[in-house]
Amino acid sequence: MTVKMERPHSSNAGILSLPDSLNLHRDQQRSGKGIEGNAYSQADLRTLEQSLLATRVGSIAELSDLVSRAMQLLQPLHIKNPSNGTPVHQKSSSVHWEPEALYTLCYFMHCPQIEWENPNVEPSKVTLQMERPFIVLPPLMEWIRVAVAHTEHRRSFSVDSDDVRQAARLLLPGVDCEPRQLKADDCFCATRKLDAASTEAKFLQDLGFRMLNCGRTDLVKQAVNLLGPDGINSMSEQGMTPLMYACVRGDEAMVQMLLDAGADINSEVPSTVNKHPSVFPETRQGTPLTFAVLHGHASVVQLLLDNRSSVEGGLQDGAENYTETPLQLASAAGNFELVSLLLERGANPMIGTMYRNGISSAPLGEMNSFSLAASHGHRNVFRKLLSQAEKEKGDVLSLEEILAESSEPGEKRPPQADGTLLRTGKAKLRALREAMYHSAEHGHVDITIDIRSLGVPWTLHTWLESLRTCFLQHRRPLIQGLLKDFSCIQEDEYTEELITHGLPLMFQILRASKNEVISQQLSVIFTQCYGPFPIPKLTEIKRKQTSRLDPHFLNNKEMSDVTFLVEGKPFYAHKVLLFTASARFKSLLQNRPAAENTCIEISHVKYNIFQLVMQYLYCGGTESLHIRNTEIMELLSAAKFFQLEALQRHCEIICSKNITTDTCVDIYKHAKFLGASELATFIEGYFLKNMVLLIEVEAFKLLLYETPSAESPAACPGPITDVLHDLEKTLATRIHSIHLSTSKGSVV
Repeated sequence: MTVKMERPHSSNAGILSLPDSLNLHRDQQRSGKGIEGNAYSQADLRTLEQSLLATRVGSIAELSDLVSRAMQLLQPLHIKNPSNGTPVHQKSSSVHWEPEALYTLCYFMHCPQIEWENPNVEPSKVTLQMERPFIVLPPLMEWIRVAVAHTEHRRSFSVDSDDVRQAARLLLPGVDCEPRQLKADDCFCATRKLDAASTEAKFLQDLGFRMLNCGRTDLVKQAVNLLGPDGINSMSEQGMTPLMYACVRGDEAMVQMLLDAGADINSEVPSTVNKHPSVFPETRQGTPLTFAVLHGHASVVQLLLDNRSSVEGGLQDGAENYTETPLQLASAAGNFELVSLLLERGANPMIGTMYRNGISSAPLGEMNSFSLAASHGHRNVFRKLLSQAEKEKGDVLSLEEILAESSEPGEKRPPQADGTLLRTGKAKLRALREAMYHSAEHGHVDITIDIRSLGVPWTLHTWLESLRTCFLQHRRPLIQGLLKDFSCIQEDEYTEELITHGLPLMFQILRASKNEVISQQLSVIFTQCYGPFPIPKLTEIKRKQTSRLDPHFLNNKEMSDVTFLVEGKPFYAHKVLLFTASARFKSLLQNRPAAENTCIEISHVKYNIFQLVMQYLYCGGTESLHIRNTEIMELLSAAKFFQLEALQRHCEIICSKNITTDTCVDIYKHAKFLGASELATFIEGYFLKNMVLLIEVEAFKLLLYETPSAESPAACPGPITDVLHDLEKTLATRIHSIHLSTSKGSVV
């Protein structure tokens, strides 16, 4: 036997525990106690365990053998009670596997590598060319357990192909098997717990359902006599009537025959499971029209509607809806013919679905027909629903009036969009807003744009999702239209989502697109997000000097104990002042010869700049400094080198006051190189506030799109960081402080 064993991760170890019956077998063998009628050896049990833990098989014959032996040992066991020796009946499965179920299971457990090792099988005949990329493969025991559970749920004794597919939905991640479809055979059930009379009645009813489900209209009269006291309207354990089964099959002749025989055209699948324990949750409150629409049988739908079937299914007037209406099902499927037919018969596209969570009922996102058509991308169906909504009368308001009534007092009214105003009521506006959300969520941007053209206002989320879709699909004209529409989004929509998702997306578009129109539009958005408030000012650092000398001693050779050599010129100073001025001066003065006067050479600093630094130290502040504009950047560099934070901040403040569109780029480069983060952040604010003008400046565009490199540009030695990333970070901080802060009045 060729079985590939793959042990799942320890976190799933619980699913590998053997059934209690096997553990009992093992305990009985170890204790020497026999099992009546079933004496299995240790070798049999080990083989069974290996069979149940197999995750791959090489052929259908091998799988059939494994399932057969596993199911054989899981049959009912009669074990003696140790206390009194009486037989104890153990509950176990008594189902069998149909051939198509084994073929389906073999598909999911098939291992082509095993067959390639077999010289009798040509590799070219193997249909599956590679292993499926599942991290944890379920063992055979799990396949059997889950498939049998689905079989028992529908009261059957045989595992069919669909039971295996339903097991695959639970056991294999990413497998998209559709839910089980209704079948005529589902009406049969186990009758062991019924008495003789009830069993006879049940078998007769099942026979009546079989006769009706075979499609022969000449057997209707005989079948009705077998169904029981409810006759033609009897229900199976799934809560299905013969008319519902006929609608599922699309048997128009049988539907007509059943209607002529008195079948209830508006019968509903029960919502409770007391009398009908096998009702599928998806079919509750379904009517014959619901099943005909669900399976796309247009002729049957026409027939039911002609016989006055309720166009809204099981929904009562004024009642809350807990299941999809026929129009919702047709809209989700994109069946234009059925949607048109239902709308002609008066179906209401505004009806939304509710759901029960066991405690309360709440709207399920207003999933009406508009939302379902939009979320599935059925543009023609959506337009059909919209045209029908425009024809309806009553509660007619302009969109401007609706938006005005829905706004809070003092709230800014959203601007009008270009296009035709939708003459509709508030309910329709809510439905279109919800449809807009779902179309944006699922990437159907064309439908989203259609809804927007009607005048429905953007939300930040729908705008961002639409922009993301257009960017991924490289739809430049739509990107330009969306960016132009950003001004319609109100400022109270600036939520955390704008920071976490919006800004990264827009800066990514700016980085990837060199289109001038898009760059200009993004500049407008960034300036708008930055807001009208002024850029936060830099503040002076007030630091008390620990020691100070009279300015008379500045560059005075008398009593000086240290000499600096700057540009070949001596500059006289005093250690007592410099030693406590900064860590840089302290390191320069330490480890020097103990001479009367120590000479220290200073390079990369001009003499007049060094003189300003010393004047700042001897005077104890910046008040007496007279700094020319041509000296400010060099003094900033010297202050950074000598680690004089207060002087550095003073220079940064002077630079911030001298920033213009011509000088901002050069000052920014020097600030980034020197590590003057406060000045760099201030200039980034200047960039964002004036980006509409700067985006036309060539130097600024080169700065934005310059690739970060360790090599130094000629204008400013040193590495250049990612400017777009820094701008995004600065703008995010600004939005958070203005729009997301709890105390907006504190913004400077």
